[in-house]
Amino acid sequence: MNPTIDLLKAHRSIRQFQNRPIQPDLFQDLIKAGQAAASSNFFQAATIIRVTDPKKRAKLASLANNQAYVETAAEFLVFCADMNRAASCCDLHGAVANTGFTEQFIIATVEAALVAQNIVVASESAGLGICYIGALRNNPEEVSTVLDLPHDTYPVFGLCLGWPDQDPEVKPRLPIGVVLRENSYGNGIEGINLDDYDEAVRGYYATRSSNQKSMSWSEQMSGMLSKESRPHMLDFLKMKGFLQK
Repeated sequence: MNPTIDLLKAHRSIRQFQNRPIQPDLFQDLIKAGQAAASSNFFQAATIIRVTDPKKRAKLASLANNQAYVETAAEFLVFCADMNRAASCCDLHGAVANTGFTEQFIIATVEAALVAQNIVVASESAGLGICYIGALRNNPEEVSTVLDLPHDTYPVFGLCLGWPDQDPEVKPRLPIGVVLRENSYGNGIEGINLDDYDEAVRGYYATRSSNQKSMSWSEQMSGMLSKESRPHMLDFLKMKGFLQK
């Protein structure tokens, strides 16, 4: 099999890191790899905040549900969806920026994710480990204040980078037949037997090396979608200039 495909299929989240820095040249190459991601209309609408200030790291960790590895990873990056930079180009050419469109929000959010995932793949190819930190969205306004984020810019997620100090198992993914459809969506999971996959996930959670629990995938999804999910985000995004029209 292709080694790149093997690498992608072996992805794990790493939450324990060695006390070892990432070489500056390697770090710069990782960022350049991120910049090479596809960009809609060449907006390049992602900005990366490298957080090196220990006090800011500690504050962000507390805002992200006290996840200690935000502080202990060699690097902590915050990926921002950024339409501010492109909007400022209008000032250079005597134009008025027409921002606030939902499409612009989608473009900037997708681009932040694409840049981050390029960096993730490049990092893992070099032997580094990563962990996405979506919990920054628990307190997005406070995170924006810590990072001095301007209007038309918001923090999508954080990313821990470093040399792994653990070797966790790979999570089993949904069967291809569930996620890959041909020509039309079909009937969702109706008519699809998830019993085997639910048992595989239950077995993974029960036997993994840390944080064991007894739960299937469908139980997990049912529990998550039967309650609210960061309802403050809509008002926050509107305050930042997104989702106006």
